[in-house]
Amino acid sequence: MTLTLTRRSFAGLLAAAPMLHTAWAAEGWAGTLAEAKGQTVYFNAWAGSPQINAYIAWAGEELQARYGITLQHVKLADTGEAVRRVRDEVKAGADGSADLIWINGENFAVMKGEQLLFGPFAEDLPNFALVDVDGKPTTRIDFAEGTEGLESPWGMAQLTFFADGAKLATPPQSMMELLDLAKNDPGRFTYPAPPDFHGTTFVKQALVETMADRALLPVHIEKDQFIDATKPLFEYLDQLHPHLWRQGKQFPPAQAQVTQMVSDGEVLMGLTFNPSEPANLVATGTLPKTTIAWQNRNGSIGNTHFVAIPINARAKAAAQVTADFLLSPEAQARKADIAVWGDPTVLDMAKLPPAEKALFKSSDAPGAVKRPARTIPEPHGSWVPLIEAAWLERYGA
Repeated sequence: MTLTLTRRSFAGLLAAAPMLHTAWAAEGWAGTLAEAKGQTVYFNAWAGSPQINAYIAWAGEELQARYGITLQHVKLADTGEAVRRVRDEVKAGADGSADLIWINGENFAVMKGEQLLFGPFAEDLPNFALVDVDGKPTTRIDFAEGTEGLESPWGMAQLTFFADGAKLATPPQSMMELLDLAKNDPGRFTYPAPPDFHGTTFVKQALVETMADRALLPVHIEKDQFIDATKPLFEYLDQLHPHLWRQGKQFPPAQAQVTQMVSDGEVLMGLTFNPSEPANLVATGTLPKTTIAWQNRNGSIGNTHFVAIPINARAKAAAQVTADFLLSPEAQARKADIAVWGDPTVLDMAKLPPAEKALFKSSDAPGAVKRPARTIPEPHGSWVPLIEAAWLERYGA
């Protein structure tokens, strides 16, 4: 039999293609749900926060009730532990002990580069259609490394400053304005010493705002090129440090110490990588209700954190269902609630129907960021060890 395809029938096939794809995708997802039932997902995730641990436990209860999936939180002090374990298992040809990993940055780049990840899967998840890929470009770019569907976005982070608005009515909106504030009120600002990641992020923010050629940021940087590119950065820090707490001769070891210093009135400003943290600290009584939070007007360093499935995972179907549930409006809204975790959502509110949008609580709480700034993606991961080594050599003593 000869099949004759007319222009009209071909056009009809083209018009039907999206519906055919949708039907195929729905059928495929139904198969994934069926396969996932009864599986156990060993979720390797950092366990340094009681709030986060409680949230993961809640997710486990929901996954069991809705999909028959058991979520086992494998509590990590360092995500690198899971990366090394997966590498060793793959080399040995062994089944995996990890089905899902909370990951981003260098750990993702290593696993992607060594082909230790299952996928692409992320953009086939039903709830990925709700992700704000345009307004939050870091949902597809992880420290300048394309995710290529190998990890599913989970939450957002962005450098945010906070202070008692009764003591600092006009907060600095740029690194140069911060320098002016430090000169006018010396000893009242500090930041954590790198390699604390808050301290390193502060230095990266100064790098972005002082460097001449930002086109270098998303590419691999060599040491000679780094030295030339960071001359304005270290000139800026050389000007800033004499006006810091203890004349910049000593730096707190971690962000928690800076936050305590703000609470005690020892310094004016603190910094965080979670935009919801100041409001959370107000809610718990650590900071006063007059607390304000802001991001530099021309943007601040930010990134997305993700979940990924190792190539040797035993419960790949249930891991995908778990990743999809973590993207659901219900799970994202609960995670964003400052009373639960306060981790900002990766979803686009414009894509949500009114009932699901209403799940997300207002950001009018004391300490909330009133005017979020655009996210400046993280520099390529090769910048970080060079920044930290240079900072420690120059100021660590």
